[in-house]
Amino acid sequence: MKWLFVILIILFIVLQHKIWVADGGMSDVFQIGNEVEQQRNTNTKLKERNQALEAEVRDLKQGLEAVEERARSELGMVKENEIFYQVVEEQ
Repeated sequence: MKWLFVILIILFIVLQHKIWVADGGMSDVFQIGNEVEQQRNTNTKLKERNQALEAEVRDLKQGLEAVEERARSELGMVKENEIFYQVVEEQ
């Protein structure tokens, strides 16, 4: 009876080792859980960026105001009969 108890204890320890430490055990589950959380955060940031880009595309398709604003800021567009003033600050 004593040997059976010792064998069961050893078997229990081996099984616990497989659950917690071996490949596919709980350590892998925790690691995969962390990777999933990181991927969710990345996906959330990318969704926000995509929504901003979609809104910008919608603005560009619907009206010329967005196109004009972009041309003024990025290309320095000046309309006819407008006067362009450039303010240079002293250093």
